Amino acid sequence: MADAQGTPTMRAALVGIDFGAGDFSASLEELALLARSAGAEPVTTITAKRNSPDPAHFVGSGKADEIAQACLADKIDIVIFNHALSPAQQRNLEKRLNVRVVDRTSLILDIFAQRAQSHEGKLQVELAQLQHLATRLIRGWTHLERQKGGIGLRGPGETQLETDRRLIGERVKMLRIRLAKLRKQHETQRRARGRNKTFSVSLVGYTNAGKSTLFNTLTKAGVYVANQLFATLDTTSRRLYLGEEAGSVVMSDTVGFVRELPHQLVAAFRATLEETIHADLLLHVVDGASPVRMEQIEQVNEVLREIGADHIPQILVWNKIDAAGLEPGVERDEYDKISRVFISAHSGAGLDLLRDAIVEAARTLPGLTSADGQDDVRGIAHDVASTAADGIPITTPAGPH
Repeated sequence: MADAQGTPTMRAALVGIDFGAGDFSASLEELALLARSAGAEPVTTITAKRNSPDPAHFVGSGKADEIAQACLADKIDIVIFNHALSPAQQRNLEKRLNVRVVDRTSLILDIFAQRAQSHEGKLQVELAQLQHLATRLIRGWTHLERQKGGIGLRGPGETQLETDRRLIGERVKMLRIRLAKLRKQHETQRRARGRNKTFSVSLVGYTNAGKSTLFNTLTKAGVYVANQLFATLDTTSRRLYLGEEAGSVVMSDTVGFVRELPHQLVAAFRATLEETIHADLLLHVVDGASPVRMEQIEQVNEVLREIGADHIPQILVWNKIDAAGLEPGVERDEYDKISRVFISAHSGAGLDLLRDAIVEAARTLPGLTSADGQDDVRGIAHDVASTAADGIPITTPAGPH
């Protein structure tokens, strides 16, 4: 079997251990989606219940033997654990199973590496991968030594492992410097938008909730959309025209979140996620048809708290109402502010209600008032060329959508 590019698909065995916390079946279903997004085909799933992980193999010795037998019977190429493994556990499992073993963190990092398109996205993914790899070094990364010449590289008495760690440390330092420069560019662009009193809206949500579909439907941006996890990584911003009364706002589509998102990725993608931190309004897109939508909402809010964006006004956008059997509508909280909008980005149902909700939220932002006292979110005529410098274009739609 091969994928669309002709690359042979890896046959994968999925391993999940139920520790009695959260929705175990939903977590396994998500692992299968992650595996397929990475280019693997789940062939078998092995589960067990434990009170705590085994220090040596994460699973017990009997379960490890069961996994080994399944690998032989199903000709498994890779074993994917739905958990974070320690370096020692991963090495012990690979010795015992005689196949490659990856954990959930490595799997997500691999997907991000495949999906990153912009220069900034690739830098952020590489940084996260190196930080993760630094804890798992045995004898790798000698190719960096060859790149730097080899002779004279080692210090007195320096071992191969120490050399590898030093090389990774130097690369990490360089990546952080380059990302810091890009971060300053982002800050300059945000200050320009602030001077022009531009109302900024960021789409956030669990991966595969329909953010990019909604973004494309509203802005006609043409962002890549697929029924897979982490289909898009790079932040894309566009103007959205909301009629004569409101004018235009800037809308940004950001990377999707997932349960147990590796902390290396959250740290590395801080420059990208800061588009969320500095937004005036968050549209939290929810898969209204998902049976674990409440858990997904909490996972997103947890990441928002981690990056310091939990104070920003938020509207829940209940997407996929056509699949959930719901009707378009609006809910308000006790302060008469819109708290939830029911829509279908696919069919377009309820999008007029969402546009009205954005306009209403924009009116409440201090400083967006024109000379005649009317709310004005049209101050967006800043230098668009500067915003496109690092791959985040902002374009003006031809007219109202």
